[in-house]
Amino acid sequence: MGTTAVLDRWQFAVTIVYHFLFVPLTIGLAWFVAGMQTAWHRTGKEHYLRMTRFFGKLFLINFALGVVTGIVQEFQFGMNWSVYSRFVGSVFGAPLAIEGLVAFFLESTFIGLWLFGWDRLPPRAHLAMIWLVVAGTSSSAYFILAANSWMQHPVGYAMKGGRAEMTSLGDVLLQPLQITHFFHTIAASLVTAGLLVVAVAAYRLRRARREGTGPDDPDVRLFRAAAHGALWVTAVASVVVIGVGHFQAQLLVRYQPMKMAAAEALYETQAPAPLSLLAIGPWEKHPERNNVDIAIPHGLSVLSTNNWNGEIRGINDIQREYEGRYGPGDYTPIIGSVYWSWRLMITVGFLVLLYSAAWLWTIHRRGWASSRRLAWTAYAFLALPFLANTAGWLVTEMGRQPWIVHGLLRTNDAISPTVGTGHVITTLAGFAAVYGVLAAIMGWLMVRAVRAGPERPAPEVTREDALPPMLH
Repeated sequence: MGTTAVLDRWQFAVTIVYHFLFVPLTIGLAWFVAGMQTAWHRTGKEHYLRMTRFFGKLFLINFALGVVTGIVQEFQFGMNWSVYSRFVGSVFGAPLAIEGLVAFFLESTFIGLWLFGWDRLPPRAHLAMIWLVVAGTSSSAYFILAANSWMQHPVGYAMKGGRAEMTSLGDVLLQPLQITHFFHTIAASLVTAGLLVVAVAAYRLRRARREGTGPDDPDVRLFRAAAHGALWVTAVASVVVIGVGHFQAQLLVRYQPMKMAAAEALYETQAPAPLSLLAIGPWEKHPERNNVDIAIPHGLSVLSTNNWNGEIRGINDIQREYEGRYGPGDYTPIIGSVYWSWRLMITVGFLVLLYSAAWLWTIHRRGWASSRRLAWTAYAFLALPFLANTAGWLVTEMGRQPWIVHGLLRTNDAISPTVGTGHVITTLAGFAAVYGVLAAIMGWLMVRAVRAGPERPAPEVTREDALPPMLH
């Protein structure tokens, strides 16, 4: 792969990984805020209203940064990947256009109506606004993932004049990989937002404890309720993440066997195939063996085929098969990156499930006596879903290499021929610098909002006469 292609990949990786720090949190927080406002609407309890307005601020800050970074990402298709854009424009453009015209329209319009409609819209209509925002953010994820899933497993197209042209929008939007990717992403988003809510609540509870505030204080009641609800959502969503991830692995064996083999560092076809717990190979981009491999016999066969002796194809056999089908070349991704990203993602999934379940059990048995330990563990666990989300993207994108569209177009052949190495270096440095500044602004705004805390209770606030938000 040439230097320019490598830099183009680095630039896109920086852009997409940075953007994907905001996306799951935005999707998850939209669901949380909608749930909090629904609780207030149904019960009339003031702490649900204060909870909605407080976490609504964090949602809006995150949403704004996510939009900015997402726009840059789409420009890169035309700037650095023009061959790719011409090749897949007929297919790739449809879900992106729907995302822009429908999903982004829903998000932008109804966020504005929700933000400025507190004292102007009837309560039920105002509640409907935030649920339409949820529909917008979730459908936005759906159409973006549909475009990406087509790159992983091209369906519903025909080759005409050296380009892929769509023959069935339904096949593109409803293929099996897309369905599992969507539910996996939504569940992971709820886990990400849930752990943020837990960490923020733990900080506010610890601060109230230092100030000697009693359990009857409105803020203490608010954040205990927020943490308890978020732990339940995180636990349930973790189960969904793990369960859907299991079905995704089974689809990988069928549609992207090289990615699955790389994720398990499985070099030779085996039946039954063991599940690797720890594999260490030579320090090479494409090692052809493992020096150390601790594995569970039959494990991969059972998980990937539901069969005790199911066959899983190995890297070397798939490489030979692809050479016969596509011609000479190297069709293996960087094994170490895919293998360890896969393990990081799965490990975090199970750790988060155990963490949320353990704290729910502790609160049930001992109440909130251990809120100090909750704070420190919540801070530590806050980073984990972001690491897992990034690892998931690395598995998805690096695992399909050297293809940018599996079986149709190689990454090295997809770059813009007229954009030189110097231009890519300049823009890569520029994006990294701008994103660094945006990250600092984002962190400052979030910390400032959390330290300020929610608005204090106002006796005159009722369901029919809510104060306008975001005005202080």
